[in-house]
Amino acid sequence: MAQDHSTPIPAALTHVPLRTIRPRDATVAYPHPRSQLARLTEHGLLHRLADGYYVVVPQDMVGRPWIPGLEAAAAGIGSAIYGADETVVMGTSAARLHGAIPRALATAIIAVPQQHRPIALSDRPAIVRFVKRQTAEIDAELIRTELGPTLVTTPEQTVLDLAHRPSLGDAEPDVPTALAALYARSDKNRLQELATGQRRLASLRRAEAWVQAGS
Repeated sequence: MAQDHSTPIPAALTHVPLRTIRPRDATVAYPHPRSQLARLTEHGLLHRLADGYYVVVPQDMVGRPWIPGLEAAAAGIGSAIYGADETVVMGTSAARLHGAIPRALATAIIAVPQQHRPIALSDRPAIVRFVKRQTAEIDAELIRTELGPTLVTTPEQTVLDLAHRPSLGDAEPDVPTALAALYARSDKNRLQELATGQRRLASLRRAEAWVQAGS
């Protein structure tokens, strides 16, 4: 679908973190946002991620088939709800963004400051699950995605998280390989420091045992 230049997206909506908006966010531009967002979606300028969540389509992809990666989409939804600084991609989703799990997953895991019900995506058979955590205490770094930079747990934090809850994310068969790859890239002193500070020493020992068993 070719871009309709008679229906531009207001600048206020194109500069939101991770390009993800909700109808309530669009009230700065539209008195009746739902109908306007539906119109922009019909013109190919927005992509509907889930009920009530839309992402601004990159300009060079308008009129072409496009769908953001699951982890980026999940980070965008989390950012729309809680803000980009309070949303951290974690667990198997972080392993995906670090390149430690090559296959696409059907569940995304996001750390947020308050509990939220899971959100099923409408553009693919996938779900976003939220984990309540003190996000300021998570060891995280910015990683660029197709929607913009998002906070992602560091390799060291991801190792501890995977060992602590290996079944979180419905990708448990991928965890040992991902954990080993991330452990190899981790600063071992930093790992020990995080495990001590977060009371995750048992998780660190479990991770080390898995790595040794697989070597």
